[in-house]
Amino acid sequence: MTNKTCAACDCPLDDSAFQVRIGGKAVEVCCDDCARKLKEAYDSAITPGND
Repeated sequence: MTNKTCAACDCPLDDSAFQVRIGGKAVEVCCDDCARKLKEAYDSAITPGND
């Protein structure tokens, strides 16, 4: 059995984990803060002019 970890912070996921869609892919996170951080990082990465 594989232990799942949060896509943002690598903490082990428990029953309160949930999925968010980032860049068209569903990823599991442990909390709203991690979901927000992933979305911000993704938005920053795809914004033109971030050389």
